[in-house]
Amino acid sequence: MNELLVELSGSRVGCHVDGVAVNNLSYADDMVLLSASVCGLRSLLSICQSYADRHGLIYNTTKSQYMVFGIGHRKLMSVPPVSLIGAPLDRVEKFKYLGHWVTSDLKDDMDIERERRALSVRANMIARRFVRSSVEVKVALFRAFCTSFYTCSLWETYSQKAYRALRVQYNNAFRVLMGLPRYCSASGMFAAAHVDCFYSTMRKRALALVSRVRVSPNTIMRMIADRFDCPYMNQACRLHVVSNT
Repeated sequence: MNELLVELSGSRVGCHVDGVAVNNLSYADDMVLLSASVCGLRSLLSICQSYADRHGLIYNTTKSQYMVFGIGHRKLMSVPPVSLIGAPLDRVEKFKYLGHWVTSDLKDDMDIERERRALSVRANMIARRFVRSSVEVKVALFRAFCTSFYTCSLWETYSQKAYRALRVQYNNAFRVLMGLPRYCSASGMFAAAHVDCFYSTMRKRALALVSRVRVSPNTIMRMIADRFDCPYMNQACRLHVVSNT
């Protein structure tokens, strides 16, 4: 697929930031096209369709959708139709890309709720199966299964309600696993077990991603790292600053 990616990026159609073309994001056969206009999106889809025709490929139009991101509180209700291989694509307000929920309002509450539910399932499974295990084993299991927070380092815009619900789930998961009282001190129990609290875990995840972005040879990643007005980088740096106060 490299030939198609090069052709898309070289078309100079779609979204650009600091002169860098950001009109496609791809992982294996999962592709996202980005454009500031319907006309640009149609042009990118045409490139994809021509490439597919030349190489004997067929796109699955039932799994292909498009989303219109809002501008502030504005939401475009009427948008010209978008089609692929002659089939009209459905407009959606949310979609899951590589396991991460993306919504048209660019908020992360839905993805935080996804992780909260997943944490609840994992924690309950561990608590049931390893109820008779030693404290050391339980701590090791908690670190392995309850602190990953898949894609949490991408969260930038969210409500405190959603974030607080995940923190409470994290604290309660440890209490249940360790057999501690429901209202015992969260900071005290994590300190006693030498386990990172919720905020420390989030700061470490954000710092790890920022560190990788800053040394990445990818042009898009470098562009993001060099922008002082990047909302995500500012959010990640604010989380890290808190850890030093």
